[in-house]
Amino acid sequence: MPVTDVQHDLENRTLTIVADFAAPVRRVWQIYADPRQLEKIWGPPEYPATVVDHDLRPGGRVTYYMTGPEGDKHAGYWEITAVDEPNGFSFDDGFADQDFNPNPDLPVSKNVFTFAAHDGGTRATFLSTYASVKALQQVLDMGVIEGASAAINQIDGFLAG
Repeated sequence: MPVTDVQHDLENRTLTIVADFAAPVRRVWQIYADPRQLEKIWGPPEYPATVVDHDLRPGGRVTYYMTGPEGDKHAGYWEITAVDEPNGFSFDDGFADQDFNPNPDLPVSKNVFTFAAHDGGTRATFLSTYASVKALQQVLDMGVIEGASAAINQIDGFLAG
């Protein structure tokens, strides 16, 4: 499994997931830079993602929805704040309604995804920071660790295919 470490820190309001991939940094970057590849790994297996808009540049926006086993759709968005191709990018990640308007009842996280050469492959660090302990606890209760880990763990199979 690619995920090697998961830490949440309520005091600092952070969730950090570390994963190692047997692929070069540029190849891992391409998964996030290409909306069709991103769809293969963004949602957990039982909630596959469909990327609607994909503008991976500072000030750009990525919109997507995940479709559940019963056909239920859950929308979200990224507002891109920084890009350092192929080493990573930063974005605000939020929940949205079906028209991709932010859902004010659910937390927004500030994310920094970094990709670095490690042991002949890539070490990815996914850092999410929340505005409050309550916001972090809300997504923890929603299963963010399990969902994000399941999604990230799909990357190895995707790279091998």
